[in-house]
Amino acid sequence: MDLTGAVWRKSSYSGPNGGNCVEVARLHGLVAFRDSKNGPDGPVLTLADEEWRTLLRAIHRSRKIL
Repeated sequence: MDLTGAVWRKSSYSGPNGGNCVEVARLHGLVAFRDSKNGPDGPVLTLADEEWRTLLRAIHRSRKIL
């Protein structure tokens, strides 16, 4: 997948010094995400928009349980 035009943004939970962050980019009905500690050439996972929303809902629900 060509990600050269992707505009990456860091998680709002990222610390001020960079560190280990989740970065996300939206691409034509997909959401790409990566771990910033692996650098811009590290592995990237992609999910369809609805799959991304499902993942976020599951994370949100699990945080309420903890």
